[in-house]
Amino acid sequence: MPDTLHLLLIQRQNPPFQGMWALPGGFVEENEDLEEAAIRELKEETNINAPQLVQIGAFGKPGRDPRGRVISIAFLLVMPFENLKPTAGDDAKNACFFPLNQLPILAFDHQSIIAHACQKLLFLLNGEKEDNPFALEKVDKKVLQKILKEALEKISRKI
Repeated sequence: MPDTLHLLLIQRQNPPFQGMWALPGGFVEENEDLEEAAIRELKEETNINAPQLVQIGAFGKPGRDPRGRVISIAFLLVMPFENLKPTAGDDAKNACFFPLNQLPILAFDHQSIIAHACQKLLFLLNGEKEDNPFALEKVDKKVLQKILKEALEKISRKI
């Protein structure tokens, strides 16, 4: 069992927040489903294929994007990363994994989105939802809960 979780981030190639680290993402195309858009953007920016995503929330606080009013629908993917080799593509300058407890300063409101994702994963680990999409029964839940709680505390201090 790993002693930490890792998060995939991209380094932004273009403004706003050029050069800063961010969650992979982009805009939904006209006739595209939200999850399909998230899977497509992940593939375009990191060359990683997502078998299944779980929607974790909508984020739309005014001023979160200097380009104007932008609503983000965030998704979560949990999978072993050891064999994944992200490569930057599309509008990403770089793509790599960071330990969840050692994240760089992030663009937009991505720190808040990550905190929300940690809370969602803790919720799933606590067994409060029957249809757990991540096969988390195969991991040591107590260790994972401890990692998530420590990371969430650290992330929350930065928000």
